[in-house]
Amino acid sequence: MGVRIRQADERDRDQVVRILEEAFHDDPVSSWVFPDEDHRRAVHGRFLGVFADVTLAGGRVDLAEDGTATALWLRVPAGAPEEEDGTPARMREAADPGNERAELVGRLTGAVHPHDRAHAYLLMIGVSPERQGEGIGEALISEVLERCDREGLPAYLEASSERSRRLYERLGFTFTGQTVDLPDGPSMWPMWRAPRAG
Repeated sequence: MGVRIRQADERDRDQVVRILEEAFHDDPVSSWVFPDEDHRRAVHGRFLGVFADVTLAGGRVDLAEDGTATALWLRVPAGAPEEEDGTPARMREAADPGNERAELVGRLTGAVHPHDRAHAYLLMIGVSPERQGEGIGEALISEVLERCDREGLPAYLEASSERSRRLYERLGFTFTGQTVDLPDGPSMWPMWRAPRAG
């Protein structure tokens, strides 16, 4: 399908957050972090805004030109980080300071994130609910994966649902074998994709 994609910048921040908020409103992980739906509606955008800010500052945000989808990518170097990632604490502080889960989800995924090889990290991808299942997300991801293949760069992500896990498997990602199990909540599936030879 012909999805027109452009790279987003700071001027697109609100649109990126809106897409993510709509796409993840009913996601199992978001529902675990913010169990009360009215409360989730009030704070979810601030929570997701931290992801957008981090990626706009140091990564790549792709945006479907029709405003229906976005993908947030970070390039992660090899080697353990020299200092603790403060992003989980920022997520909690920005969205819901009294909610431990708003920080815990980032700490748990960070604990299993691989650091032995440089890789492209698909931090988040969101497609507007009314357009899901049309191949838009796959088109967004495929462009970056093709570049990864050319550069010999692996890719990594955490799938937050069985549905998304199946999509990523079709794109060549494989489950690393260790789930991230949220306390009394859903599991997430860390997934790795080795670059494909041309």
